Amino acid sequence: MKIDEAAVPLIVPNPGEPRLTERVAGIDQTGAAVEINVTVERPLTLYLNAQEIVTMMTIGDYPEYLALGYLLNQNMLKYSDVVTEVEYHDDLQVVVVRTEHHTNFEAKLKKRTQTSGCAQGTAFGDLLEAVESVALPQAQLRTSWLYQMTHTINTMPSLYLEAGAIHGCVLCKEGTPVCYTEDVGRHNAVDKIAGWIYRHGIDPADKILYTTGRLTSEMVIKTVRMGIPILVSRSGFTAWGVDLARQVGLTLVGRARGKRFIALSGAERIVYDQKLAFVEEESARHKRKGEGRDE
Repeated sequence: MKIDEAAVPLIVPNPGEPRLTERVAGIDQTGAAVEINVTVERPLTLYLNAQEIVTMMTIGDYPEYLALGYLLNQNMLKYSDVVTEVEYHDDLQVVVVRTEHHTNFEAKLKKRTQTSGCAQGTAFGDLLEAVESVALPQAQLRTSWLYQMTHTINTMPSLYLEAGAIHGCVLCKEGTPVCYTEDVGRHNAVDKIAGWIYRHGIDPADKILYTTGRLTSEMVIKTVRMGIPILVSRSGFTAWGVDLARQVGLTLVGRARGKRFIALSGAERIVYDQKLAFVEEESARHKRKGEGRDE
């Protein structure tokens, strides 16, 4: 059955949500008293059926999407598995994902690989297993979409602009964001998007994934596992991330700021339909991480 994506509830940042920030007093460089908003992080323990899997540090919004996306992106939950319930207990900071049949997660727990991710330090199983047989869909990345997308993302209200210390990931269709998530770790943010896609049956074939974080091997693997053919970041690349993207035919675009971007994989998808003279440079007010250095 074809999903009416227009009817699916969209996700955008809500920097005014009081649970996501706290006011903290301190002093500035002159010794004057200041009070600023700081991002909250809290533990969330994930269970798959009766098995405790991991405790993640997260800002605490969309725990159901985060749980599903984490399991899917770690290859501990198959897309063919039937999820019967996702139960969140706010008082216990616990989320339980229940499936119709037992999964193979026990085997995944036996092999852990230290990774480069922040706020989510280990990945389970063989990192390459998720991309060995993937055939990414044909797609197009028009530069007009790219510039529209990055401008819209950079000027939207966000927790980053409110309090900092946070990453964002945005799922876009053409130049329009349809799901924008933030968290203390970029992998939490992208896992929320994976859970949102899975929960609502969204078609990833015509989507673009944008991240404020580095284009590492893990981000490439998670993007490919979700079936998204294009990955864009305002930050830079790792060599292994580029190698994996080239192996699977993922379009990989980094350092996308203002008029600039660099594509190191899948450039054949790019259609140069936007005249640069009509593209605005990024304003200082909306600059994010990555200015002057890759973080």
